[in-house]
Amino acid sequence: MEPVTLTTTIAKPREEVFEYLADVANHQEFTDHCLVDWHLTREDSYGQGAGARFRVKSRFDRFSYGDLTLAEVDPPQRIVGTGRAGRFNRVRTRTEWRLDDAGGGRTNVTFVTQTEPATQSDRLMEKLLRVPAATTRCHRKALDRLRSILEAGEQRGARTTLSGGPRKPATGFRL
Repeated sequence: MEPVTLTTTIAKPREEVFEYLADVANHQEFTDHCLVDWHLTREDSYGQGAGARFRVKSRFDRFSYGDLTLAEVDPPQRIVGTGRAGRFNRVRTRTEWRLDDAGGGRTNVTFVTQTEPATQSDRLMEKLLRVPAATTRCHRKALDRLRSILEAGEQRGARTTLSGGPRKPATGFRL
């Protein structure tokens, strides 16, 4: 799929927007209208290497799970996430958030995402399911929600948690 590029301006300093986006556990909060069932892939949800697995709400898509791992974290201007989705996780994904200072305590957020289908059947399914249009709709609304959450200064949704709940200390039990 060709890259989908969306832009918005948030009335918060760039550092504050970066800190929010660098924590993968926050992403469920502004994308839960189209990306659901979030689970962290490791205990530390902040910074490079942090990741999550989720399900894409899409009609007629049997292979709707995907994942996101923060591959590059360049404070306070850029975050790059890579992942896989689709059948057998064959479709590679790349997501980038670029943060530019807009002056007056405002931040321009540019969101770019693209997929790289591995097979001809994956490319055909993208066209049949109208993935570029659905992705644009999903992430345009997500950026609007991100802006309203950060400007209002309050959390509206649940944060992502680890699968299986909180970790318990070792008991010392031996088999």
